[in-house]
Amino acid sequence: MPRRAQLVALLVLGGGVAGCSGVQTALDPAADQAASIEVIWRTMLVVCGVMYLLVLGFLAWALWRARRPAAVDDAPLPAETAAEPALARGLTGWVALIVAGLLVLTTVSFLVDRSLAEVGPDPLKIKVTANQWWWQVEYEGDAPTDRFTTANELHLPLNRPAVIELHAADVIHSFWVPNLSGKTDLIPGRTNYMAVTPRRLGAFRGQCAEFCGFEHAKMAFDVVVDPPRTFEAWRRHQIQSASDPVTAEAVYGKQVFTSQACVMCHRIQGTDAGATVGPDLTHLASRSHIAAGALPNDTGDLQAWIADPQGVKPGTAMPRVALNSGQLNAVVDYLETLK
Repeated sequence: MPRRAQLVALLVLGGGVAGCSGVQTALDPAADQAASIEVIWRTMLVVCGVMYLLVLGFLAWALWRARRPAAVDDAPLPAETAAEPALARGLTGWVALIVAGLLVLTTVSFLVDRSLAEVGPDPLKIKVTANQWWWQVEYEGDAPTDRFTTANELHLPLNRPAVIELHAADVIHSFWVPNLSGKTDLIPGRTNYMAVTPRRLGAFRGQCAEFCGFEHAKMAFDVVVDPPRTFEAWRRHQIQSASDPVTAEAVYGKQVFTSQACVMCHRIQGTDAGATVGPDLTHLASRSHIAAGALPNDTGDLQAWIADPQGVKPGTAMPRVALNSGQLNAVVDYLETLK
């Protein structure tokens, strides 16, 4: 095969494989709800694809027939007269085919819609509130001591259903994790719900799917599906207060954090920081991303985010706090102890 043809084949086949797998695609379902949505997607693809091919085929046949010489006079030819019953049967067949296709699509849509609303026994209850432009995540529990709050990251136990209660604090947002389920809007003043039953371990990416302002494109979140024991260990750790810093640099960073404007927006359980305007930072260092998925959670990006939030995410509500280099390094050192 020529090299150019090999490259074309590689791009076509590779692109097809890549497009059907990954951490943010509806064609790689990792939960019951996403699998149901994939069923209706493939059903629509087959039904509409077959109809499209048939239309193209009959169009080509009609164009071929149109090239035949026209009749000399207006009198119908015997062949045309004989074709009238065949035409009637063909039209009847087309109507039947269209009705059958619509019935298939309607039936599958109805069944999938019902399956998306089903919730299994003993569901995990989570409350998600969308803000411009980040996500507050609250895990409910039987007792007040079992409840905790995190931000921009969800952990779900494998094979256990979860019911996610969706709220919006300002404008309309849309909660979407393609690998796990479809889109559900978050509307101010209204409570919506989404059921998710994950069936595969891994990390997946969610996104706000409704334009919600200037930084809509940078309003993402992570979803991690853990084995039940791993999830339970994570949950127990999240309930705990932040550990006290040990090194002198981190101790100084905590002092800077609690004496600057940071404490007016963020909460760190176990410290004097108790505000809820911005994300809860009690276990910030355990998250894979910061700024609602805009940056990876590493030292350099954390410094850049604190030093100039508007430079990273223009329009964000997080103000720039005047810190010198020593204070900035100390605060970052302290935040990296919050695991």
